[in-house]
Amino acid sequence: MEKAYEIWRAFQDRVLGRIAALILLACTLLALVEIFRRYVLGYSFEWQQDAVTFFILSAVYLYFGISQRYNEHLNVAVLTETLDSIGPRSRRACEIIKLIALAFSFVFLLAVVWWGIPEVADSFRYETRTESLAFPMWPFLAVLLAGFAFMAVTMFFQIHRGLRRLAGHDVADETGDAGATGH
Repeated sequence: MEKAYEIWRAFQDRVLGRIAALILLACTLLALVEIFRRYVLGYSFEWQQDAVTFFILSAVYLYFGISQRYNEHLNVAVLTETLDSIGPRSRRACEIIKLIALAFSFVFLLAVVWWGIPEVADSFRYETRTESLAFPMWPFLAVLLAGFAFMAVTMFFQIHRGLRRLAGHDVADETGDAGATGH
């Protein structure tokens, strides 16, 4: 399973992260070009704002799984951080609470993806478009679902690693140091 997680992390770093970065760079450049066109040349494209908005959102969606992996997402952790600092028994309770929350989130994301697939299909079938009418909505919705699916895959590996850690097995942390506790 660790080999599969290693392959997944490499895919995230080498493919998803780079695609997201390139999309963000392209959107930034497009926004700068449009600023020049609008304020210097006096005209701009109607579709530009939709393009920048929806492509930036798509880049963020693709980064969901990577944010989950590094725990860089919005996180309310008052209880778990307090338990983690008290002692060994409370640290174990903290790990169990984190694992339960992770499992709940994993199931929730699977449900969102499952029920989101018909929404993408409907958007495609009914040709739903962005506000400027320049872009179909279904690709952006599909990327959103892909981002949730990527996040769920990361959570699956985190759940597996958390269970192994609770069972007393050495689990490498994200930097690859064997035997780390993940704290």
